[in-house]
Amino acid sequence: MIRHRILDRGAWVFLVILGIVTVMVPVLNLAFPPESALHVPTYLVALFGKYVCYALLALSIDLIWGYAGILSLGHGAFFALGGYAMGMYLMRQIGTRGVYANPILPDFMVFLNWKELPVFWYGFQHFPYAMLMVLAVPGLLAFVFGWFAFRSRVTGVYLSIITQALTFALLLGFFRNNFGFGGNNGLTDFKDILGFNVQAQATRAALFAISCIALGVCFLICRALVTSKFGKVLVAIRDAEARTRFLGYRAESYKLFVFTLSACMAGVAGALYVPQVGIINPSEFSPGNSIEAVIWVAVGGRGTLTGAVLGAILVNYAKTTFTSGPLAPYWLFMLGGLFIAVTLLLPRGVVGTWQWLLARRQAAAAAKAEATPAAEPAPRAAE
Repeated sequence: MIRHRILDRGAWVFLVILGIVTVMVPVLNLAFPPESALHVPTYLVALFGKYVCYALLALSIDLIWGYAGILSLGHGAFFALGGYAMGMYLMRQIGTRGVYANPILPDFMVFLNWKELPVFWYGFQHFPYAMLMVLAVPGLLAFVFGWFAFRSRVTGVYLSIITQALTFALLLGFFRNNFGFGGNNGLTDFKDILGFNVQAQATRAALFAISCIALGVCFLICRALVTSKFGKVLVAIRDAEARTRFLGYRAESYKLFVFTLSACMAGVAGALYVPQVGIINPSEFSPGNSIEAVIWVAVGGRGTLTGAVLGAILVNYAKTTFTSGPLAPYWLFMLGGLFIAVTLLLPRGVVGTWQWLLARRQAAAAAKAEATPAAEPAPRAAE
């Protein structure tokens, strides 16, 4: 019986690097004074934390696209729903410190002349309830959507279009002021999280470390799935769904489970994203954000997990660099060109191409070793 290791060498390297970053960035931020060359500024800690949240979103997309063949162009919706759940908790913590000093209603509700708190805001003053909603709301939406889509055997480009329509519908709904989520301005002006000042240096460092830990935990969950028998069935569904059904596997159940799990991971990424950037608004539901996240996975290499993380960090670092200078108006053209270049020149992505080259080199070395005859022992001299 062949046993597959959950962690191969590449996974160990990734976890070691992630662990070092998790520890070193907060230490360099808190332990060294600002004038030190080793000091990491607080704004960079928040920026790196945003990159880690994007990496977690990319990981969730790679799980369904790289291993189950489900191309979702609406995963940004689950990311935004998790963010709104966290934002609602943070808004309830403001209390009388808001502009209108209302102990219950957020400022935007007072401004819109709301008289009482909507029912769906109840319970968000409690952190455990808010964290439950971070998982439950995206997960429930993904479950209901997947139940109808996968049992109707909607696949390919049609499923991608439907997921994009879903996030666009949510975008339009959350833009409405009477929807109860702040309308166009969204939720912002956060004060505390678990009693700690959300703007404090130590809080920023802690949020970064928690984001890295969440990324590591989700990575281990994904590795455990894709290296198990469940993962082998997922790959079979991706490559030949009709044949897998013929063998007796309920493909829709496998796809529904992994799609729901992926949505929960995206919700966690959104929840960690909001306190680090300080705002959540309907623009996070934009279909363009979901498409951009798919590009991250394509650049890093789908079906690799580590490639999705690397692609998210590389593309967002490039976005930060180029959108802060004279090339800002051309960023979307550059992003599109990057996607085309990767599709044509590196169809496996950066990490996928690297793994392919290593496997090819090892196969060539093994073939050469087999082709080389073993050296015969020299004949003994006649006595």
